[in-house]
Parts: sequence; C-alpha cells; structure tokens
Amino acid sequence: MDAKHMQIGEVATRTELSLRTIRHYEEAGLVIPSARSQGGFRLYTETDVARLMVIRRMKPLGFTLEQMRDLLDATDRLDCDEALDSGEREALLERVRTYRQAAAEQVEKLRVQLSRAEDFAATLGARLERNASPARVHAFAGQEGEPRQVAEAEGVRAGLAAGERFA
Repeated sequence: MDAKHMQIGEVATRTELSLRTIRHYEEAGLVIPSARSQGGFRLYTETDVARLMVIRRMKPLGFTLEQMRDLLDATDRLDCDEALDSGEREALLERVRTYRQAAAEQVEKLRVQLSRAEDFAATLGARLERNASPARVHAFAGQEGEPRQVAEAEGVRAGLAAGERFA
C-alpha cells in the first residue's frame, strides 16, 4: 500500500476533478478514501488517485457509474494477490476486453465529431475571410463597429447558412 496520504484538495488538483465530484464518486462507491485523519478528513493514496483517473477517463466516453463500478471490480480482482482459477480469470479478462472495445468505439465516434467540428470552424473562418471587410472582422472580434456590421458578425456566430442575408 502507498505510504503517502493526500487530502482531498491535493487529489482534486492532481486529478483535475472537483471536490464535489470526488465526493460523488465516493458516495457511488467507486472510490473510498484509504484512510481518515484524526480530524476525520479523507486521506487518499496514489492507488486512489489512479482509480480516480480511470473514472475520469471513462466519463467522457459515456460509461455509466455502474459500468465504471463493474470495470473497477474486474481490474481490482485481477490485481489482487489471491489466486483465481483459470475460468474466473478468463471471465474477468473478457469483461476488461469488452470495455476496451467499447472505449475504442467511443473514441472513434468522438474523432468523427471532432473532425466535423473542425470542418465547421474552418468553414466559418473561410466565410469570414471571403466575405468580411476589415470592419466586419473587427466587429466580429468584439471591437466597435456599425450596428449592421455587428449584427452580421453575430449572425456568423449564430451559424447562418451560406447565402442567408440580413434584411
């Protein structure tokens, strides 16, 4: 077991999770502080931080708390020192493989979404370069300008389709 204990604030900084989120994961049974100080403060170890990092990485991929709990249970059992029979070990490994496949599929979906978002941003940039006078570009950047120029810049921000015009 790790010798060094950290309070929740340090863990929050290291994991880039809020105190509230860490407490939520504790309430959900995903991570339990390794110890408590004499004053009752939660104390965490490097192992606890690693566990929170797994949770943090699963969250944006859309895994539920129950799925996180299931994966953590499987990896905990694989990592424990007690001997597992070959059937139990293979079943645990299959659970981990299933989560790896699900994660890979989600990553691919996110890549497609990111590509579309980058295309959209590039389209807007090209539209601005092609159609905007220096005054409009200035207005779009948040500087002063004529009301119509500001309105047109706002229209670009709102995602007006190519060819739509202001009256």
